[in-house]
Amino acid sequence: MRIIAGKYRRRKLLANPGDVTRPITDKVKETLFERLGQELPGSRVADVFSGTGTMGLEALSRGAKSAVFFEADRQAFGLLLQNVAKLGVEDETMCWKSDVLRSSFKPKGVPDLLPFDIIFFDPPYRMVADIKPTTPFYKSLERLARDGVAADNALLVLRTPRRAEFECPPVWVLDRMYEFHNMTIHLFDKRKDDSE
Repeated sequence: MRIIAGKYRRRKLLANPGDVTRPITDKVKETLFERLGQELPGSRVADVFSGTGTMGLEALSRGAKSAVFFEADRQAFGLLLQNVAKLGVEDETMCWKSDVLRSSFKPKGVPDLLPFDIIFFDPPYRMVADIKPTTPFYKSLERLARDGVAADNALLVLRTPRRAEFECPPVWVLDRMYEFHNMTIHLFDKRKDDSE
Protein backbone atom coordinates (compact mmCIF):
# COMPACT_ATOMS: atom_id res chain seq x y z
CA MET A 1 0.00 0.00 0.00
CA ARG A 2 1.36 3.41 -0.91
CA ILE A 3 0.60 7.09 -1.39
CA ILE A 4 -0.13 7.66 -5.07
CA ALA A 5 0.34 11.41 -5.58
CA GLY A 6 1.27 14.66 -3.89
CA LYS A 7 4.03 15.56 -1.48
CA TYR A 8 4.27 12.04 -0.02
CA ARG A 9 4.06 10.31 -3.40
CA ARG A 10 5.41 6.75 -3.50
CA ARG A 11 5.78 6.58 0.28
CA LYS A 12 4.85 3.08 1.45
CA LEU A 13 2.25 2.54 4.16
CA LEU A 14 1.78 -0.36 6.52
CA ALA A 15 -1.33 -2.45 5.80
CA ASN A 16 -3.33 -4.71 8.09
CA PRO A 17 -2.98 -8.40 7.21
CA GLY A 18 -6.13 -10.47 6.84
CA ASP A 19 -9.63 -9.15 6.25
CA VAL A 20 -10.06 -6.69 9.14
CA THR A 21 -9.64 -3.79 6.71
CA ARG A 22 -10.20 -3.51 2.95
CA PRO A 23 -7.49 -1.29 1.47
CA ILE A 24 -8.73 0.45 -1.65
CA THR A 25 -6.82 -0.39 -4.85
CA ASP A 26 -4.45 2.17 -6.35
CA LYS A 27 -6.55 2.42 -9.51
CA VAL A 28 -9.78 3.16 -7.64
CA LYS A 29 -8.06 5.57 -5.28
CA GLU A 30 -6.44 7.45 -8.17
CA THR A 31 -9.78 7.77 -10.00
CA LEU A 32 -11.60 8.97 -6.89
CA PHE A 33 -9.00 11.56 -5.92
CA GLU A 34 -8.85 12.88 -9.49
CA ARG A 35 -12.62 13.41 -9.33
CA LEU A 36 -12.34 15.19 -5.97
CA GLY A 37 -9.80 17.51 -7.57
CA GLN A 38 -10.02 21.07 -6.31
CA GLU A 39 -12.19 20.14 -3.31
CA LEU A 40 -9.15 18.71 -1.50
CA PRO A 41 -6.68 21.59 -1.03
CA GLY A 42 -7.14 23.23 2.37
CA SER A 43 -9.93 20.84 3.40
CA ARG A 44 -10.43 19.31 6.84
CA VAL A 45 -10.87 15.57 6.37
CA ALA A 46 -12.44 12.81 8.46
CA ASP A 47 -11.43 9.23 7.66
CA VAL A 48 -14.12 7.06 9.29
CA PHE A 49 -13.41 3.32 9.50
CA SER A 50 -9.94 4.48 8.54
CA GLY A 51 -8.10 1.20 8.88
CA THR A 52 -4.43 2.10 8.57
CA GLY A 53 -5.22 5.55 7.15
CA THR A 54 -4.82 5.23 3.40
CA MET A 55 -7.61 7.68 2.42
CA GLY A 56 -6.85 10.41 4.95
CA LEU A 57 -3.11 10.22 4.32
CA GLU A 58 -3.63 10.38 0.54
CA ALA A 59 -5.80 13.46 1.10
CA LEU A 60 -3.07 15.10 3.20
CA SER A 61 -0.50 14.31 0.52
CA ARG A 62 -2.72 16.06 -2.04
CA GLY A 63 -3.17 19.26 -0.04
CA ALA A 64 -5.79 18.65 2.65
CA LYS A 65 -5.19 20.83 5.71
CA SER A 66 -5.84 18.12 8.33
CA ALA A 67 -7.25 14.65 8.93
CA VAL A 68 -8.97 12.95 11.85
CA PHE A 69 -8.90 9.15 11.74
CA PHE A 70 -11.60 7.03 13.41
CA GLU A 71 -10.72 3.36 13.90
CA ALA A 72 -11.72 0.87 16.60
CA ASP A 73 -9.67 -2.21 15.68
CA ARG A 74 -6.61 -2.42 17.91
CA GLN A 75 -4.21 -3.81 15.31
CA ALA A 76 -5.31 -1.42 12.55
CA PHE A 77 -5.10 1.50 14.99
CA GLY A 78 -1.52 0.59 15.92
CA LEU A 79 -0.51 0.50 12.25
CA LEU A 80 -2.34 3.79 11.65
CA LEU A 81 -0.25 5.47 14.37
CA GLN A 82 2.92 4.10 12.74
CA ASN A 83 1.88 5.39 9.29
CA VAL A 84 1.17 8.86 10.68
CA ALA A 85 4.57 8.88 12.42
CA LYS A 86 6.31 7.55 9.32
CA LEU A 87 5.05 10.52 7.27
CA GLY A 88 5.68 12.98 10.13
CA VAL A 89 2.13 14.39 10.02
CA GLU A 90 1.28 14.23 13.73
CA ASP A 91 0.63 17.99 13.88
CA GLU A 92 -2.00 17.85 11.12
CA THR A 93 -3.78 14.73 12.32
CA MET A 94 -5.60 13.09 15.18
CA CYS A 95 -6.01 9.33 15.54
CA TRP A 96 -9.07 8.48 17.60
CA LYS A 97 -9.66 4.88 18.72
CA SER A 98 -13.40 5.25 18.61
CA ASP A 99 -16.44 3.05 18.00
CA VAL A 100 -18.11 4.68 14.99
CA LEU A 101 -21.55 3.48 16.09
CA ARG A 102 -21.24 5.48 19.33
CA SER A 103 -18.78 8.24 18.44
CA SER A 104 -19.70 11.92 18.72
CA PHE A 105 -17.27 12.57 15.82
CA LYS A 106 -16.29 15.72 17.71
CA PRO A 107 -12.90 15.22 19.36
CA LYS A 108 -12.10 17.63 22.17
CA GLY A 109 -9.12 19.95 22.22
CA VAL A 110 -8.56 20.13 18.46
CA PRO A 111 -10.80 22.98 17.22
CA ASP A 112 -8.60 23.56 14.16
CA LEU A 113 -9.45 20.08 12.82
CA LEU A 114 -13.21 20.75 12.68
CA PRO A 115 -15.67 21.05 11.02
CA PHE A 116 -15.01 18.42 8.36
CA ASP A 117 -15.20 19.41 4.70
CA ILE A 118 -14.71 15.89 3.32
CA ILE A 119 -15.75 12.71 5.16
CA PHE A 120 -14.56 9.33 3.94
CA PHE A 121 -16.97 6.72 5.33
CA ASP A 122 -15.84 3.18 4.53
CA PRO A 123 -17.72 0.62 6.64
CA PRO A 124 -17.19 -3.13 6.38
CA TYR A 125 -19.27 -4.33 3.45
CA ARG A 126 -21.28 -6.74 5.61
CA MET A 127 -22.54 -3.74 7.62
CA VAL A 128 -23.75 -1.60 4.70
CA ALA A 129 -27.23 -3.20 4.74
CA ASP A 130 -27.59 -1.79 8.29
CA ILE A 131 -27.65 1.76 6.93
CA LYS A 132 -31.40 2.27 7.29
CA PRO A 133 -33.62 4.38 9.55
CA THR A 134 -33.37 3.80 13.33
CA THR A 135 -30.19 1.72 13.17
CA PRO A 136 -26.95 2.76 14.92
CA PHE A 137 -25.32 3.17 11.50
CA TYR A 138 -28.01 5.56 10.32
CA LYS A 139 -27.72 7.56 13.54
CA SER A 140 -23.94 7.74 13.07
CA LEU A 141 -24.45 9.36 9.67
CA GLU A 142 -26.91 11.81 11.25
CA ARG A 143 -24.34 12.73 13.93
CA LEU A 144 -21.70 13.25 11.24
CA ALA A 145 -23.94 15.87 9.62
CA ARG A 146 -24.39 17.98 12.77
CA ASP A 147 -23.26 21.60 12.80
CA GLY A 148 -19.78 21.84 14.20
CA VAL A 149 -18.95 18.34 12.94
CA ALA A 150 -19.61 18.70 9.20
CA ALA A 151 -19.15 22.00 7.36
CA ASP A 152 -22.19 23.52 5.63
CA ASN A 153 -20.99 22.31 2.24
CA ALA A 154 -19.50 19.00 3.45
CA LEU A 155 -18.99 16.07 1.11
CA LEU A 156 -19.57 12.48 2.27
CA VAL A 157 -17.69 9.78 0.35
CA LEU A 158 -19.29 6.38 0.99
CA ARG A 159 -17.87 3.11 -0.39
CA THR A 160 -20.22 0.13 -0.68
CA PRO A 161 -20.43 -3.15 -2.58
CA ARG A 162 -21.90 -2.75 -6.05
CA ARG A 163 -25.70 -2.61 -6.08
CA ALA A 164 -25.86 -2.48 -2.29
CA GLU A 165 -29.20 -1.42 -0.84
CA PHE A 166 -29.12 1.13 1.96
CA GLU A 167 -30.80 4.38 2.98
CA CYS A 168 -28.82 7.46 3.95
CA PRO A 169 -30.37 10.12 6.21
CA PRO A 170 -32.02 12.87 4.10
CA VAL A 171 -29.48 15.42 5.34
CA TRP A 172 -27.06 13.71 2.89
CA VAL A 173 -28.11 14.25 -0.75
CA LEU A 174 -26.62 12.00 -3.43
CA ASP A 175 -24.66 14.07 -5.94
CA ARG A 176 -22.86 11.43 -8.01
CA MET A 177 -21.68 7.81 -8.04
CA TYR A 178 -18.70 6.02 -9.52
CA GLU A 179 -19.01 2.30 -10.22
CA PHE A 180 -16.03 0.00 -10.32
CA HIS A 181 -15.68 -3.75 -10.78
CA ASN A 182 -17.06 -4.79 -7.38
CA MET A 183 -17.84 -1.53 -5.59
CA THR A 184 -19.64 1.78 -5.86
CA ILE A 185 -18.39 5.07 -4.44
CA HIS A 186 -21.24 7.45 -3.60
CA LEU A 187 -20.65 11.19 -3.13
CA PHE A 188 -23.25 12.95 -1.00
CA ASP A 189 -23.57 16.68 -0.31
CA LYS A 190 -24.79 17.94 3.04
CA ARG A 191 -28.25 19.42 2.55
CA LYS A 192 -28.37 23.16 3.20
CA ASP A 193 -30.73 24.31 5.91
CA ASP A 194 -33.85 25.62 4.14
CA SER A 195 -34.39 28.18 6.92
CA GLU A 196 -31.25 30.12 5.96
